[in-house]
Amino acid sequence: MAPRKSNASPVVRVAIVGGGCAGLSAAFELTRPQHRGRFQVTIYQLGWRLGGKGASGRGLAQRIEEHGLHMWMGFYENAFRIMRECYEELDRDPAKCRIASIEQAFSRQPLLGVTEQLDDGSWDVWRAVLPQDDDLPGVRPVGAFSIEHYLERLAGLARTLLQDYYGEAEGEPPPATDIPASIERMIRYAQVGSLTMTFHAIQFLETVISSTASKAADTLAQMLGVISSSALTALREAAKNDPAARRVWTLLDLTFASMRGILVDGLVTDPRGLDAISHYECREWLMMHGASRESVESGYMRGLYDLVFAYADGDPARPSIDAGQALRGVFRSLFTYRGSFFWRMNGGMGDIVFAPLYEVLKRRGVRFEFFHRLTRVGLAPDGGSPHVAELEFDVQAGLRTDTYQPLIDVDGLPCWPAAPLRDQIDDPHDADGTRDYEDFCDPRRVDQKTLRVGAHFDFAVLAVGLGVVPYVCREIIDADARWRAMVQRVQTVATQAFQLWLSADMATFGRGDGEMIVSGFVEPFDTWADMSHLIIEERFGERVRAIGYFCSALPEVTVAGVSPLAAAGIVRANAIRFLDEDIHKIWQMPAAGTGFPWQLLAPPDPVAAVRAAHPFDTQYWRANVNSSDRYTQSLPGSAAFRISPLDDSYDNFTVAGDWTECGFNAGCVEAAVMSGRLAAHALSGAPSLDEIVGYDHP
Repeated sequence: MAPRKSNASPVVRVAIVGGGCAGLSAAFELTRPQHRGRFQVTIYQLGWRLGGKGASGRGLAQRIEEHGLHMWMGFYENAFRIMRECYEELDRDPAKCRIASIEQAFSRQPLLGVTEQLDDGSWDVWRAVLPQDDDLPGVRPVGAFSIEHYLERLAGLARTLLQDYYGEAEGEPPPATDIPASIERMIRYAQVGSLTMTFHAIQFLETVISSTASKAADTLAQMLGVISSSALTALREAAKNDPAARRVWTLLDLTFASMRGILVDGLVTDPRGLDAISHYECREWLMMHGASRESVESGYMRGLYDLVFAYADGDPARPSIDAGQALRGVFRSLFTYRGSFFWRMNGGMGDIVFAPLYEVLKRRGVRFEFFHRLTRVGLAPDGGSPHVAELEFDVQAGLRTDTYQPLIDVDGLPCWPAAPLRDQIDDPHDADGTRDYEDFCDPRRVDQKTLRVGAHFDFAVLAVGLGVVPYVCREIIDADARWRAMVQRVQTVATQAFQLWLSADMATFGRGDGEMIVSGFVEPFDTWADMSHLIIEERFGERVRAIGYFCSALPEVTVAGVSPLAAAGIVRANAIRFLDEDIHKIWQMPAAGTGFPWQLLAPPDPVAAVRAAHPFDTQYWRANVNSSDRYTQSLPGSAAFRISPLDDSYDNFTVAGDWTECGFNAGCVEAAVMSGRLAAHALSGAPSLDEIVGYDHP
């Protein structure tokens, strides 16, 4: 049967495959009241829970077990908007549910840190407190984004860095009455080398960029070169012996290189915007425009790469990220955040994000088909308009009830469990109760199901992880050169994570400087966060005094071809070695782990304690190697090969996920939500493109 266009019938049946941020965002948009029930949505989900790479569950002692370390950023306008509307619609009773509003679900997290190895080989954590305000992401429209604006903010950052180190400059910069003449005068000022004159030159640059960058980029670049030489030369000697001066010097070096690159490469006027440099690796591009190797290998840059797992094949010796997307991410993060740089969830990702979305969508009439493993997206035979004719699934388990009820109650808060609720399912393949239903490569099934266009669905949204696409879209990949290029060029990486529950507080380990996230440390776990704010959510009693989360990329060479269980064993060994050999470099404790393992707290479960061969075995760790769990990267040159949700090559089919072309091409919640909203727009025309914040980013 020929497909039905979304405007050809009063009711459009939509099959969304994948219940992560992208799929749920598409469902949220398609089932808004404004559509008056026009879209009947069914979500098909592998395993027992929603969330994809962001899924979490409650384990022993109701402890929160995550796929990794998840923080929301203050520029996540689309994601916060949907969650704000979700909580408002859910309208939980605060007398009965302790997390009833968006304000209770998220808290500001202004602290972050990067590690720096000092000349004597020791490690220092540089703690930064980024400014907060009363603004909230996702509440009101944001202004238009422009590269000129970012240049102004970069100049302001350079001025602030110098002021923070040296203090305020005396006097006022000359007025910019005649801009060309003033630029020449400012160049002479900066050439003199006076600190005050350099300050004035930067201030002047900050005020004239918006009116001059598109007309006199070369002249501004010349002026910037003189300013940067003057400022960096003045700091260079102090930076040799003063860590604070070295940090300022490094940040200035990176800031000036970014500004020079934008001006010299003509990004202000290039219609491609930052995508014009997407074929460059970020560090390569910065050094092309004057950044030192010392700066591009600094803790700041390592922190940037660590936070987005930007290592080819997970190899820490091969840092790699698209320069355009790297700058876009830095600019959005630093210059457009609202309220706080980071926002932390006051529970697990499953509790705070996916349980509320599930409840709201369920109320709206969305059907959920859990334990459905997609095996094939089938194209219609040649001869008609290109469209998807069939979706084939393996049904992983039967149900003992009409529908699977996935949530559990944790003292009034609906949550996802860390394992399927086996009293509701019937599976002859799970006699010992240990089957991993989230292992996409597990072929066991109790049934098969084929959905046919016209009979079961009118429109399909593929919202699975990129790692699944080569397995389920073979027909499209064989028929479509763009899809073949996409699966070859847009890459994913495995990740690893572990969590600790400690009987001593962080001050005991010399980390009483506030709950923060820290990147740029040694492998195999370069990023960690103090997550002690979650103690109140778990049920260890008063025994737990601190919680720590750790994560990093997982090198492909160590896990290629191994089973998920074997990969988890590799992560366990990595974690134990890291605790024995590395953590003492930034946590105050004896080397080689002496005494430290005894600070680890097991959940109150005698069986688990007896089975533990090592104190670490009572903690939680995981290897994210399943096809649907792998992290989407932004490698140089790959952005051009992404498929957009707005692509209309197939009449009744679109895609959603952080691996698509969505305006923010990075692996994160915001990109997934933007993509889901774009998929909804492709079907319904809503939301309008100007409502999808950042989609038109330069």
